[in-house]
Amino acid sequence: MKLKIINTGLTAYSEALKIQEEAHASVFSGGADTLILCEHPHVFTLGKSADKSNILIDKNILSTINAEIYQTERGGDVTYHGPGQLVGYPIINLRKYGIGVKKYVDTLESSIIKTLSNFGVLAYRIDNLTGIWVGKENEVKRKIGAIGIRVRNGVSMHGFALNITTDLSYFSHIVPCGITDKTVTSMRNEINNMKIEDFAADFVKTFNDQWEKTIAL
Repeated sequence: MKLKIINTGLTAYSEALKIQEEAHASVFSGGADTLILCEHPHVFTLGKSADKSNILIDKNILSTINAEIYQTERGGDVTYHGPGQLVGYPIINLRKYGIGVKKYVDTLESSIIKTLSNFGVLAYRIDNLTGIWVGKENEVKRKIGAIGIRVRNGVSMHGFALNITTDLSYFSHIVPCGITDKTVTSMRNEINNMKIEDFAADFVKTFNDQWEKTIAL
């Protein structure tokens, strides 16, 4: 499978959603499967089943931290997007390949984990918790990547967010994904020196490779 790559750089969440919708319509009509990569200005997004009490900041002072709140159609609870965080939206016709949601999410997660390992970050899944985690056995587990997808008419939307050089202080304004006993981290925290474009390039290759394997099964 050869993905069409669209990298829009720093893009407002609402504008990125329009780009997703256009790509979704194209893929549904038989166009090339597409991976949209971007960063967002500061925004807190709510999934369909989000508990709004997990937003801890008063809406009236959002402007003081240059942030907004956006209700979405993806799965999951509340999360944060901002500069220095790589956001990926794979728009893929899963129905065409006979791929179910679980296998799709597994492939997406394994692609991120493998890419992280290429940069020396040991990451993993935690049973019953979506996302990508780091931390040794005796440490508090730290979330480095979030997953939140939607599949409409057999075509995937939304995707993942990986903290690379993200300002993690913004997560203090929410209960990330509704999880209270764990924390968040970034690649900069874990390995110090990291460029978002380097990770993005490696992820594109890894994701393509992992999808080829998934489709071949």
